[in-house]
Amino acid sequence: MPTDMSADLEIYARRESEARSYCRSFPTSFVKAQGSELTDASGRTYIDFLAGCSSLNYGHNDPDMKAALIEHITADGITHGLDMHSGAKADFLNAVEEIILKPRDMDYKVMMTGPTGTNAVEAAMKLARKVTGRRNIIAFTNGFHGMTMGALSCTGNAGKRAGAGGGPLCGTTHMPYEGAFGEDVDSLKIIEEMLGNPSSGVDAPAAFIIEPVQGEGGLNAASTAFMQGVARLAKEHGALLIVDDIQAGCGRTGTFFSFEEMGIVPDMIPMAKSFSGMGLPFAALLIKPEHDIWGPAEHNGTFRGNTHAFVTARVALEKFWKDDSFRKEIATKAEMLRAALTRIADGIPGARLKGRGMMQGVDVGNGDLAGEICARAFEKGLIIETSGAHDEVVKVLAPLTTPEDTFARGLDILAEAVQDVTGTQKIAAE
Repeated sequence: MPTDMSADLEIYARRESEARSYCRSFPTSFVKAQGSELTDASGRTYIDFLAGCSSLNYGHNDPDMKAALIEHITADGITHGLDMHSGAKADFLNAVEEIILKPRDMDYKVMMTGPTGTNAVEAAMKLARKVTGRRNIIAFTNGFHGMTMGALSCTGNAGKRAGAGGGPLCGTTHMPYEGAFGEDVDSLKIIEEMLGNPSSGVDAPAAFIIEPVQGEGGLNAASTAFMQGVARLAKEHGALLIVDDIQAGCGRTGTFFSFEEMGIVPDMIPMAKSFSGMGLPFAALLIKPEHDIWGPAEHNGTFRGNTHAFVTARVALEKFWKDDSFRKEIATKAEMLRAALTRIADGIPGARLKGRGMMQGVDVGNGDLAGEICARAFEKGLIIETSGAHDEVVKVLAPLTTPEDTFARGLDILAEAVQDVTGTQKIAAE
């Protein structure tokens, strides 16, 4: 019998690629997960405020999703079927149509892409170029859209881009996101001037790609006016609007789509992360029907669609999105989060709140301080990470289903970690 190596961290240093990252911040081996908590090999339990980078909006091992998946597997349900028809896929598509699209008066085709977010972005870029006959994609400062070469060309972070090793990251133009150059600089006006000037050097765009809230870029949240302005410019210049809802979607900002209340109609919506409901690999691209001009197998792939994810994704939609109760629950917790983060920010000179909904954090001014806070939080039993150009934002991505008492306890741990690192007075909730 093999020896239990679950607590042995040496194997990772010996055999796993140096590309590993999150594990460096959390040097333990996790063996169990339930709801909003993770347990390591020593039996210690941690509150999870990372949630698979928003891949676990409904928590770890939701009992209804787990039961449905176990039933599917034990009944010898399809595991892999390429893009063939299946009962699980039909049930999922019907749930998307009836629970998500129709109530929002939305009409989109669902394209199954490869299993992670960058695959959905690649498909969107490829289709935008096919539809328009143009090459240039307008992306934004601090944007993050994936790590494969096409999506990486739209990603702003220099460290991530360096992974290309000098390979060509071309066909994109980066424009300033709202507030990128300070509150006094009108980013939308800059974009408008650059696109309207025939000598700007900016080629006519095939598409704009934008995150309504920049998850990895520091929780920069675009206003309704900015999003509407980008949508207007896309239409004026004959470009498509791609709204990347991979991290901000599936309820993270308070509504199923992060742009629902902004009065815009994207041409394409890349979805992944919590779209599977249970953290299974699954990504898809929602496409306005008039743009679905693919020929059969023109964008192919062995793992387009994950049948097990079809099962859990359907349950997630049926369980959480058939009425407004979950949305109201998210709103209540978002208020708790803002209040707690406001107390924390008030205790750190120059700190400020970022983000919206259950996608909020505190910009503490520099990456070293943010890293120290997260490291101390981990020592105290909380898993939380940073984001931003300089890793300066302490970012809360707790599961949306986190019980209020657990959520409050996690926020108290975060406040205590800030106190320990900064020496500030007591800022935890009463």
